[in-house]
Amino acid sequence: MDSLFKKEKIEFDLPEATIEYFPEFFDLTKSNQIFETLLKETPWQQDDITVYGKKYQQPRLTALYGNEGKPYSYSNIVMQPHGWNSVLTMIKEEVETVCQEKFTTVLLNLYRNGKDSNGWHADNEKELGKNPIIASLSFGASRAFHLQNNKNKNLKQKIILEHGSLLIMKDQTQHCWKHQIPKTAKEIGPRINLTFRIIR
Repeated sequence: MDSLFKKEKIEFDLPEATIEYFPEFFDLTKSNQIFETLLKETPWQQDDITVYGKKYQQPRLTALYGNEGKPYSYSNIVMQPHGWNSVLTMIKEEVETVCQEKFTTVLLNLYRNGKDSNGWHADNEKELGKNPIIASLSFGASRAFHLQNNKNKNLKQKIILEHGSLLIMKDQTQHCWKHQIPKTAKEIGPRINLTFRIIR
């Protein structure tokens, strides 16, 4: 594998979860290039989500890329994928080498500033199958990522997702834990998050 990849891995000792974090999956130069390319070239959209019967604009922008015929649905949104481009294919191949999996789909999220967020949820949609593997890459501003156990609300973990980092969640994680990217009052720049997944 090329020199862009760093093997430093942090594993979190959490019950009913397998979570691995690579702080510098891509080096700074490559991470900067990826961030600028994705920011400019992605056809970002802002969908409405329905929460308890009320419609809201999603507090972030999104885009879906993936294999033909693999739509993805969450929060009453059905997204049709754009075809893979060269930068996302390159990233996908790097991530697949580590995960030993072939991903079908990537959901991109653009958090424009600290007001953009993603509330408590699990990536447990039925089309992801049992015990899905989710590979999450971060580019741009660092953001706090919170995890909370479904049964024991005192079981929590906070991870700062840094520029160029990779977070892998697998095994029972999505069934036993929720996660969020909370709002922050700090003045921070944009962050792009890529979550690779396998739609069955």
